[in-house]
Amino acid sequence: MEINRLNKNNINLFGKNYINKDDNKNIKKDNSQKLVEELNKMSMINNVNINKKDYELNLSMEELEKRTHKDYLTTKKMLTVDAPEYLELADGDKEALKHLVKAAKVLDKVNMQLDNPNNLPFQEYLEKEIAKGNEQAKLTKILFDAQKGVCSLDRESNMIELAKGVKERAGKGVYPQDLEKEEFHNILIKMLKEGKIDEVAKILNQRSVVERVGNELVATDYVDKFKDDFAYMASELEKAAETSTNEDFNEFLKLQAKALRTADPMLDAYADKKWATLQDTPLEFTITRENYSDELTETVVENPELKKLLDENGITPVAKDFLGGRVGIVNKKGTEAILGVKNYLPLMAQNMPFKDSYIQNISPDKESKQTMVDVDLVAVNGDVGEFRAGITLAENLPNDDKLSIIELDGGRRNVYHRQIRLITSDDAREKMKKRLDATLNPELHKYYNDEADHWFTVGHENGHSLGPKSGTEGLGKYKSIIEENKADMVSLAMLDVLTEAGMYTPEQRNQIIVTYAADNMMTSKPTLSQAHRVRSVMQNYYFIKEGAMEISKDGILNVNIEKMIPTAKKMLEEIIQVQMKGDFSKGEKYVMDNFVWTPEMQTMSENIKKVSKTLNGKVESPLADKLLNE
Repeated sequence: MEINRLNKNNINLFGKNYINKDDNKNIKKDNSQKLVEELNKMSMINNVNINKKDYELNLSMEELEKRTHKDYLTTKKMLTVDAPEYLELADGDKEALKHLVKAAKVLDKVNMQLDNPNNLPFQEYLEKEIAKGNEQAKLTKILFDAQKGVCSLDRESNMIELAKGVKERAGKGVYPQDLEKEEFHNILIKMLKEGKIDEVAKILNQRSVVERVGNELVATDYVDKFKDDFAYMASELEKAAETSTNEDFNEFLKLQAKALRTADPMLDAYADKKWATLQDTPLEFTITRENYSDELTETVVENPELKKLLDENGITPVAKDFLGGRVGIVNKKGTEAILGVKNYLPLMAQNMPFKDSYIQNISPDKESKQTMVDVDLVAVNGDVGEFRAGITLAENLPNDDKLSIIELDGGRRNVYHRQIRLITSDDAREKMKKRLDATLNPELHKYYNDEADHWFTVGHENGHSLGPKSGTEGLGKYKSIIEENKADMVSLAMLDVLTEAGMYTPEQRNQIIVTYAADNMMTSKPTLSQAHRVRSVMQNYYFIKEGAMEISKDGILNVNIEKMIPTAKKMLEEIIQVQMKGDFSKGEKYVMDNFVWTPEMQTMSENIKKVSKTLNGKVESPLADKLLNE
């Protein structure tokens, strides 16, 4: 446990001072080097890379100048200092907003540690180099701040590594950097056979950082791991609750603050349950917890011996949560429009395939426990603010693995991000027109409507609340891909039902179909780690195979509008069957059978790249920056 203490007190600094003291005693250099080597070995135990006091920048000036140019680096701007949405707030809410922004900002620091143990040291290195006048470091910092990390996939699915020798690991920063899958499985098998059931359960839950201790692994709850940071956040939330004008919102803030101070998952559950009821509040604050990034935890279902032991001991592995912060002002007009779909959720539940074979979050015959808000964003931090290949349009939370759903029968809440989705500039609209000219049959241009993409997203987010809400953990690394695919197919498959019920007009139905198809086309084949993008390739291949879509040899998309919804229904049925079975091999087969990148898709991707150079993106938050300094 002494190593843990050293880790908390900056083992990098300790190692440097210790060596200097030995030098003063004239210890031979070879002995000093041996000590460094031993400390380096020790540092790997707890994800600390002590020999990275200095880094070597990986991208050339030419590459950096390209990637930071406005043509390649798109910008999403959050609310400005003079935004009417902010100026119209009550004074108490303005004061509360200041504290919410400060609380959310902490999650940049916390989530960067979950993402990669090199992130914070590399950030410090860049700042020092910039102070020396290093232009290469200055441009590198722009990309680092945009993607909130040293390693990230860009829009073309290329891994961008900002420092030489620093790689992204399957276990990100939540597992030891030298831990490989086979060793991971063997350690867990040994621990289970020795009766260390509780310890393994903590390792495989969604809210812990895992470290080496001897020949075993030990998990530390996030609240304990980031105790000081979380305590500061809790204090800021409590200050916000003193001035915010909405009592329901204040009650949530107090519950969330309590959960940040004590490592008890049920405290988060009570906060989540209250958060999911919030509908008529002026302000928005969320600590988002999504588990798409961890690629190591769910591999345990691939090992038959380990899977059997886990099942025998009642342990369900859940990928680690990565943490984000969202702060905003609820847009009443946008929220009213989105809430229109709530009346139709029971109808959608009634029309889900095999609905009698599973429990879903939305009941066909009861009022839906689902709130929805459209939000003008002030700040997006941590996981939700990472601009990696893309950035989050909306979220439906809490996820089904959270105790508010499992233990408290709580509801869910959809939050839509206005500043991410809105196309406001003439330049952006011109770029969209060029893309359509290069990729879509001219006869279908009349149906393209960027607002229809928002309507589709509303269907997608509500789709997460439909279908099986448990039993899919056995799908392992394919669970998220299949879930995202399901949500898309729900949105499409329900269009005729919702049009007949009056939610959409026939014209809007066609606009949603064509806009979905056009926007689903991609600039490159993604990696399997990109759940949201893998599902797009799967859908494109499936719809082409079924004759609902066609890509010409010149890379131009044509859509058979009347075949789209029947095809979506067929794919949705197949997806639900895969989810109900919860079998890893069947999930893998379904994904790989449809994750096919065709020559025509490649041709279209080249067409897109000719008119859209974007590789990376960044977020600017002028109002949040001002509030942070008050």
